[in-house]
Amino acid sequence: MKATWKDAVLAESGDTVAIEGNQYFPAESIDRQYFRESSKHTACPWKGEASYYDIVVDGETNKDAAWYYPEPKDAAKEIKGRVAFWKGVKVA
Repeated sequence: MKATWKDAVLAESGDTVAIEGNQYFPAESIDRQYFRESSKHTACPWKGEASYYDIVVDGETNKDAAWYYPEPKDAAKEIKGRVAFWKGVKVA
């Protein structure tokens, strides 16, 4: 699987986990030069609290376009240490 935005490869891995239609990439597979910590957090009743990254490519920012669960609940423990995407990021 490969995640791209604005022709930049954000992450690539053969070891993703699919949950609710999203592919969660191992954190070590992301290209950190494109990721900036965001202050956004959301809560999921069964996964826990999500933290977000802004994606920055060629000076353009895709706000809160990637998320991860630093300490997922037991029901979602398989996504610990993984990152997922939305907001126009192509995952194929």
